[in-house]
Amino acid sequence: MATPTDAQILTLTQWLSPAYPVGAFAYSHGLEAAANQGWVTDAPSLEAWLEDVIWHGAGRSDALLLAAAWRAECAHEIAQIDTTARAFAASKERLLETTQQGASFALVTSDIWGGDLSGLTYPVALGVAASCHGLPLGLTQTMYLQAFLSNLVAAGQRLLPVGQTAGQAMLQRLSQSLPDLAKETAHGDLDHLGATAFLSDIASMKHETQYSRIFRS
Repeated sequence: MATPTDAQILTLTQWLSPAYPVGAFAYSHGLEAAANQGWVTDAPSLEAWLEDVIWHGAGRSDALLLAAAWRAECAHEIAQIDTTARAFAASKERLLETTQQGASFALVTSDIWGGDLSGLTYPVALGVAASCHGLPLGLTQTMYLQAFLSNLVAAGQRLLPVGQTAGQAMLQRLSQSLPDLAKETAHGDLDHLGATAFLSDIASMKHETQYSRIFRS
């Protein structure tokens, strides 16, 4: 595997920075409902929840979809992958989350780097963009997963008694396994697409009717 160049690393860092206007801060991925239900109450339970989401839920699924999009050879194949990504969203809010972030990513990225990414879900749009610009798949997956985790840690800090140091320590521990997850899903074979983080999916569904909310999902 070729060593990523400085330019490649900087591009991915920019795309997956909290400053990149995809609106990720507005989504908790069902975590707000989980906190409301008392399923997640403190730093240890938040860490366990996020580990399941990454390895057995949307994290693993998104990594597979991203890899499939990166490897796609034509527009028709990309469209099929995106249709699968939409069908795999477990709730209305999960679908909103991935389509809205995908639309925002596509708009900004196309304006600056060129290309047409319109109408794609977030991991698919990122996979296509990374492939078009020659960015390494493994690094793209790993950094995407860390950005996803980082956003959920920040959401957990707004919802739970989790301090800044505890949150960063949690992110550091969880991030150690992300390269392994990237390697495991790098083939992009959607026959392996599946998820068993059922409580996370249920939390996302419950959030749709939660009375008081600060996040969109």
